[in-house]
Amino acid sequence: MATSVFRATRLISASRSAAPTASRVFNNRTFVSTARAMAATVDSDFISRITAAEKKLTKQDEPITGGPTAQAQRHAGQPLTRDVIHDITMGERKITQSDGPVSGGPTSIAQSILVATGSTRGSSALGSSNASNASGSTKGNSGPGVLDSETISKITEKEKQITGEDGPVRRGPTAQAQKHVGEPITSEALHDITEGEKNITGGERGKGGPTSTAQSELAKSRQ
Repeated sequence: MATSVFRATRLISASRSAAPTASRVFNNRTFVSTARAMAATVDSDFISRITAAEKKLTKQDEPITGGPTAQAQRHAGQPLTRDVIHDITMGERKITQSDGPVSGGPTSIAQSILVATGSTRGSSALGSSNASNASGSTKGNSGPGVLDSETISKITEKEKQITGEDGPVRRGPTAQAQKHVGEPITSEALHDITEGEKNITGGERGKGGPTSTAQSELAKSRQ
């Protein structure tokens, strides 16, 4: 009889100890599913926001042929990636005739969504994004040390102070920074921004310019 009671006690204890483990597994699966759901998609809401930003530029009631809305619609239902943003930028240029995106314009809206949702560069699907997140990558984050929309805006302001133009120029520091949108500020990113700065200064890097701004943001992340 004592042996039977002992065995029953062990079974109850094992069942209780397994419960937290099962709960942790469930919670982990829930977290992964939630993370996947957060990845941005070119859905109707996204396209509507691009259209609204486009109308502010064109002052027209409908999107134009080949514009940012039209470019976004080509990727309807797909994950939001840097390739998609590139196409939207091309559509925006058709309106503005400028190499750089306009503040608050379609490209700017798309970039902010990309950064906020943690999507990654390239045209790969969500599996690539999840793999990147699982490895602890900081791509797609925002804040100090990352080339998010706020940091790129600061770089643009410094660029405009140098060029005297209303917006970024082709192959300038802003254009170079946008190649790394959502990525950590690495030596490679700083090199590209520096090259862009040299394109507008005639070969010199200025104190307090776009590169210095990026370096300052990087320094903040290390404090």
